[in-house]
Amino acid sequence: MYKQSIVVLSCVLALAVAAPPASAPAKRSPGAGGPDADATVVAQEQIINEGGSYAYNYETSNGIKARQSSDNGVSAAGEYSFVGPDGASYSVVYVADENGFQPQGAHLPVEPAAPEHVIKLLEDLRANPPKDPEFSLASLEATLARLRATQG
Repeated sequence: MYKQSIVVLSCVLALAVAAPPASAPAKRSPGAGGPDADATVVAQEQIINEGGSYAYNYETSNGIKARQSSDNGVSAAGEYSFVGPDGASYSVVYVADENGFQPQGAHLPVEPAAPEHVIKLLEDLRANPPKDPEFSLASLEATLARLRATQG
């Protein structure tokens, strides 16, 4: 009985030592979390329809604005803007569809023009596609369209 009491007492002490200390919620010091830590939502709308279409729109007290809509719940178009740490305003307009997320913004880098020999190589590949069942002609077409667009 004495040995069992020691084992039980040891387990209780181990649990007590391992338990996190009970404390009041942590108080945030001024400036903790950055200047946007206390931002609040000042406007918000959302519409969700049967069939998957939706739209949302929101704005926060620190100048973030965003909106997005979709006719089918699969592809979407939208835009967002915010004020950066440098004080400049940044805006992004985008489409997200079967070709991925496609952002546009004055501050974003632009893809350089594709070399003509790369486009020729891809056109040759399209004319003679491999027999690989994982080869996607649609993906190749999308890549060609994107690279042609870089040529102006």
